[in-house]
Amino acid sequence: MSKGSRSVTVLAWMAAILCILVALVSYRFLLLGVPTSMEFLAYHLPGNRWFLHAHIAVAPLTLALLPVQLSSRLRKRYPRLHRWGGRIYVLLIMLSGVAALQLATTTQSGPVAAAGFALLGVIWLIVTGLGFWTGWKRDLLLHRRWMIRSAALTFAAVTLRIYLPLSMVFGLPFDPAYTAIAWLSWVPNLIAAEIYLRSGNRMNQRVTPIA
Repeated sequence: MSKGSRSVTVLAWMAAILCILVALVSYRFLLLGVPTSMEFLAYHLPGNRWFLHAHIAVAPLTLALLPVQLSSRLRKRYPRLHRWGGRIYVLLIMLSGVAALQLATTTQSGPVAAAGFALLGVIWLIVTGLGFWTGWKRDLLLHRRWMIRSAALTFAAVTLRIYLPLSMVFGLPFDPAYTAIAWLSWVPNLIAAEIYLRSGNRMNQRVTPIA
């Protein structure tokens, strides 16, 4: 294994672990309640209780499922698991994405942050829908490309939780920092995915069909 391949493997494992950890920590609201565990989102409860709970309950499942769906080893060894996992992944994103759009329209973080989160929700739904459609049509090369974009946007749940504490460590004012993070949590992820897809790696080669 080359040095570059080892680096990619290490990064993939780190990302997978972060996905699982963030997914588990997100369910702290089940024990502590939303007002205590997610105070900065609690203002949604009076008018958007169902949308808030739909998002915070469903999105972590999507995040936890992400490493399984991206694993080429599992995909080749258990193709049926990959197909059904993909269907569940898409369904979870449809539910969580629609709820996120509703929450973005009622955010108290200002119009710039609202636009960031809303655009994330729209693109997340679109690229995941295209990923499902191309998979359904058995265009597996395009399917994997669209789902990598979807994965990059799903991973925004992790990057957001990295940037938030960092902004506090550096003593940045919460409101402007949160507004910036509404964009920084996903735009660099999507750019990185596009660079990866255009870099001439094996993703641009023929994909072996899944039986």
